[in-house]
Amino acid sequence: MSGTLFHGSHLPLLKWFWALYFIGSDKGSISALRLSKLIEVNWKTARLMLTKVRAAMGHRDSLYRLSGTIELDDAFVGGKHKGKRGRGAEGKTPIIIACENKHKKAGFIAMKAVKNVNFKTVKEFVSHHLLANQHVRTDAYPALNIIDKTQQHEPRVTPSEKVDEWLPWVHIAIGNLKTFLLGTFHGVTGNYLQEYLNEFCYRYNRRFVEKQIPNRLLNLAIIHTPLKST
Repeated sequence: MSGTLFHGSHLPLLKWFWALYFIGSDKGSISALRLSKLIEVNWKTARLMLTKVRAAMGHRDSLYRLSGTIELDDAFVGGKHKGKRGRGAEGKTPIIIACENKHKKAGFIAMKAVKNVNFKTVKEFVSHHLLANQHVRTDAYPALNIIDKTQQHEPRVTPSEKVDEWLPWVHIAIGNLKTFLLGTFHGVTGNYLQEYLNEFCYRYNRRFVEKQIPNRLLNLAIIHTPLKST
């Protein structure tokens, strides 16, 4: 267990193995309450296990950089307030999303929860998740103009009824994300949102090898450096 994701855990490895199996084999996700019942631990322990696994998922995907034609957009999720949707919505957390456009299918995706969608957060997202000099499509939101500095940026002012033609795959990814969050967690707050984004992207990027995810998670846990328990 030393030097792995299991480092410092007082749980038997068998419980960890079952946890990785249940996390990996569920097509959507699994809540801490459900996991706690399945492997017979308390909720706090199950929550900590999920936090560690989701962090490892995010670290793994951070090794990749998107390339080719890339659709980039922002979305707002979470919150408990009804009312305005989209940019400016009260109580919701903004996220930046990028998705490779492979013509008849989507490629890899990346998502990041941010405090605001502005030049700084967009620049950081692009430098961290995209190879330089790629073809990037956006909806011409002013904060996205910083993409011009490192990418072949193609902004297009797009009416709402046409946006799915210009940015089809990133909007499908956003819709799938919201279904994922509502279906398993019944909504989320900003505090844990990046964890759920990590898990969603990890699963989405391996959707064509879905049956392999439990074994991949086990391998990931073995090679991953220890994470703090707090």
